[in-house]
Amino acid sequence: MTIARTICLGFLAVISVGTLLLLLPISTSSGHWNSPIVALFTATSAVCVTGLIVVDTGTHFSPLGQCFILLLIQIGGLGYMTTSTFLILVLRRKFDLRQKLAIQESFDRPFLQGSRHLIRSIFITTLFFEFTGMLLTLQTFQKDHGFFQGLWLAFFHSISAWNNAGFSLFEDSLISYQNSVSINLVIPLLIIFGGIGYQVILELQYWLKSKLNGQRVLSIFSLNTKVVVRVTAFLLILGTIGFFTTEFLNPNTLGELTLKEKIFAAWFQSVTTRTAGFNSLDFGSMSDTALFITIAFMFIGASPSGTGGGLKTTTLGILINCTRSTLRGNEQVIMHGRKIPNTLIYKAIAVVLGSATMVVSVTTILSITEAGKFDFIHLVFEVVSAFATVGLSTGITADLSNISKLVLIFTMYTGRIGILVFMAAIFGDPRPTSLQYPEENLLVG
Repeated sequence: MTIARTICLGFLAVISVGTLLLLLPISTSSGHWNSPIVALFTATSAVCVTGLIVVDTGTHFSPLGQCFILLLIQIGGLGYMTTSTFLILVLRRKFDLRQKLAIQESFDRPFLQGSRHLIRSIFITTLFFEFTGMLLTLQTFQKDHGFFQGLWLAFFHSISAWNNAGFSLFEDSLISYQNSVSINLVIPLLIIFGGIGYQVILELQYWLKSKLNGQRVLSIFSLNTKVVVRVTAFLLILGTIGFFTTEFLNPNTLGELTLKEKIFAAWFQSVTTRTAGFNSLDFGSMSDTALFITIAFMFIGASPSGTGGGLKTTTLGILINCTRSTLRGNEQVIMHGRKIPNTLIYKAIAVVLGSATMVVSVTTILSITEAGKFDFIHLVFEVVSAFATVGLSTGITADLSNISKLVLIFTMYTGRIGILVFMAAIFGDPRPTSLQYPEENLLVG
């Protein structure tokens, strides 16, 4: 039982329990037993913090069922190993090396020391952002739905946004709030901080705390934080410009809005496209150009140790700098004055190749099972959204066949645990070898 297999089986166990809970009559608003495919799809989407749905969450599920979904989102966002390790700490059981190694595998960071403090910091940070987001959106929801319903809506959407889940209790997601300043600011900020990664947040907290205390900060930000912040900012700006220009005259999206509303909507889509799955515009009415841009941003995804999926911003940063070094004739890949190890470059290439293979394979299956029913770009959009655990849809999810839904369930699961972790669970841990082979060149490009 390797660490990778422990993580994979842990997520499967949570999905199974969630499916059983959502099957119960108490979980549906009608009081009847839920459909097995609906329960399985919803539980997988929640645990994998994807947000794809086959039924309307706000009307199909009872308040208790919505609580179950929210609990699954919270567990999925934190990660199975983080949640289970926290429970070990609460129960004051022994925190052994296996848990430390599992945490290292989950966050892809070699911090074996201070793991107890790390887990506590993660939970405190999560609760702080979720509670703050609830307070900041409460007034907006309270105006339309009263205090108690508004409180529940603010609580639900705050947790969903922080965990980059994209689940909404509104049938049109957040389209009806596309003019709300608070929603267009608070929800995107929750999404950004949730997807940027806990390591970046903890480093920012330490830096801010030191500054406020008047201490001289001797340490600098890690390379991971520098790359994540720079790539994230670049993608946010590029996405906003892309949506603004491509949909500016589209009467079904931005065309009928004022300039201020267009900027807000383009910004909101730029943030949510890469990780979250909320939408303030109808993606089914977007042009093919905007859909293609969305697919590219979804494929890139969030950042390591965050609550989003995709290739990750660091992977993109490594590949861009690797390409630049090749064009300049450099034998080393340098980022912010630091040399990138070859093992990280190999890993980045493996992530891209494995992810692309997964997307192509699943798209091929869906194009066969759904032949003639949907446009090809809509199928690609659905597959990338599922694999990158984004949750955006052009509105075809509920109309897919059961076979296609099962394929998407597997895709969401693989995307959440990570393609490399999934392959490691299948093939086992790599075995080092001392064999050395002769070197020879071949034609490339």
